Amino acid sequence: MAETMRAARFHADTKKTVVEDVPIPRPGPGEVLVEVAYCGICHSDLSLINGTFPAMLPVVTQGHESSGTIAELGAGVTGWQVGDRVIPAAGRPDMTCRNCRRGDLTHCLNIQLMAFAYDGAWAEYTVAQAGGLTRVPDNVPLEQAAILADAVSTPYGAVVHTGEVTVGEVVGVWGVGGIGTHIVQLARLVGAVPILAFDINPAVLERALELGADYAFDTRDPDLRKKVAEATDGRMLDVAFDAAGFAVTFSQALDCLGVGGRLIQVGLSDQEASLGTTTAFGLSKKQVKGHLGYQNADIETLAELISRGRLDVSRSISEIVSLEDVLVGIEKLEKHEGNPIRILVRP
Repeated sequence: MAETMRAARFHADTKKTVVEDVPIPRPGPGEVLVEVAYCGICHSDLSLINGTFPAMLPVVTQGHESSGTIAELGAGVTGWQVGDRVIPAAGRPDMTCRNCRRGDLTHCLNIQLMAFAYDGAWAEYTVAQAGGLTRVPDNVPLEQAAILADAVSTPYGAVVHTGEVTVGEVVGVWGVGGIGTHIVQLARLVGAVPILAFDINPAVLERALELGADYAFDTRDPDLRKKVAEATDGRMLDVAFDAAGFAVTFSQALDCLGVGGRLIQVGLSDQEASLGTTTAFGLSKKQVKGHLGYQNADIETLAELISRGRLDVSRSISEIVSLEDVLVGIEKLEKHEGNPIRILVRP
C-alpha cells in the first residue's frame, strides 16, 4: 500500500476545499481502514464551507455518506475481514458522556460527527470504528449503500423514530430534494396516506409524485391551505416534515397541521421560526420536534429493505464525479443544477 492518498480537505482559515496528498491513516485498536468506493455530497458539507456550521478543526477531510471495502483491520477487531463491503457510521460516540459511561452508546450526548469532528471520506481511504460498521448485502450496489448513512437514514429516523408515523396518517413534506424525497418514499412504505409534497420547483414536484406522493403543491400558491384541506377532506395533516428548514416552510407546515398534529423539523438553516402566540399554539395541541441523524441499526434495516426489493433508491443517484472534480459536484448541488437528489464522489 502506498504511503499517501488523495483527499478533499476543508481549510477553515480560507474556507476552501482543496484536493491534496495526505498520509494514508492507520487504524487503531477497534478500528478498520476502509477503501472508499463512493461518498455523497450533502448540504451539511456545503454548510461547513459557507460558514453556516462553524468549523471544529482547522483542517478536515470532508464527506460522511460513504461505502467501501475493508482494507486493513486494527488491533482487536473481530467479526470482520479484509474485503468485506461496509458502510461506516457517520458519527461516533465520545465515550465520556453520562450515557456512554452507562453503555448507552446509541444515545451519546456529545456525538462526534464525521467530516466535522474527525476526518471523513472524500478520500481514497478513511478510518472507521468497527463497532459502527454496517455490512452491505451482495446484491446492493455500493453507490446506493453510500447514501444510506444520512441521505436515507436521517429521513428514516425522522419518519419512524421522531415522527412516529403510523398507517393511515396524513403526511406532508416541505422540500422534496435529497432528504425530502426519501421522507416521501419512507412515509409511503410505513403506510401514510395521503402523502402531500410541497416545493417551488415543478420538476421536483413531478418527481415526488413519481416516487410516492399522492399530491404535489407549489408552496407559493396563495390558496395552499385551502388545497391541503380539499386533498385531506378537511382533516389537514397529522405529521408535517420540514426538510427545507426555512422560516416560511416552518410556518406553512405548522399552519397546515390539524389539531394535535406534529411538525418534525429536519432541514437546517440560520433562519428564525415562530410558533405564533402561546394561546393559539396551546389550544391547537400541536407539537414541534427537532430531528437530527439516525441510529446505526437503521442503516442495516435500510440495506435489507433495498436487498429484498422493498425500497428503491436507484433514482437517488443523480451523478457521480471523480474526487478531483469534487468542487464541480459541490457547485452543482449548491446551484441545484439538474435538481440532484445525491451527487456522489468516486475516489
